[in-house]
Amino acid sequence: MAEDPARAADNAAAAVVHALADRGATLAVVESLTGGLLSATIVDIAGVSSVFRGGVVAYATELKSSLVGVPAELLDQRGAVDPDVAVALAEGGRQRCAADWCLATTGVAGPEPQDGKPVGLVFVAAAGPTGTEVRRLDIGGNRLRIRIEAVSGALHLLSERLHAEVDGTPVGGAR
Repeated sequence: MAEDPARAADNAAAAVVHALADRGATLAVVESLTGGLLSATIVDIAGVSSVFRGGVVAYATELKSSLVGVPAELLDQRGAVDPDVAVALAEGGRQRCAADWCLATTGVAGPEPQDGKPVGLVFVAAAGPTGTEVRRLDIGGNRLRIRIEAVSGALHLLSERLHAEVDGTPVGGAR
């Protein structure tokens, strides 16, 4: 039987928090479609205060530019649901929160498509000392399931990056 998506996100958050704590590293987040769910999932983990710097929920497109530093031209040309926007969110959040790592989420939770992008299209990005990686997720289900699986996807991306860093293996897709 498949693991419950919320439990998967909680387990991934615990793994990430402990891995970051072991390294003495910090984390920030920038959220759009997850609307604070990523932060809430992270802060549910005991001991997180040594790791978590904070985050920004930039739901409105213009806040992605004014608060996080996503280039307005990029947002105008491609809209908020774009891999390069996810990268800019993660990199801007990392810099603004003075964190070693930053996770970002952007996408369409529905129930309607947004700017020609389908419901369930999500981009998550992880920015860190070795670069930034972005991943596309195509998630089915209702708004809550899309948001929960986006949280899980972002945390799994960071977990993979942290493990690759320890193993000394190249991080796929890092920019």
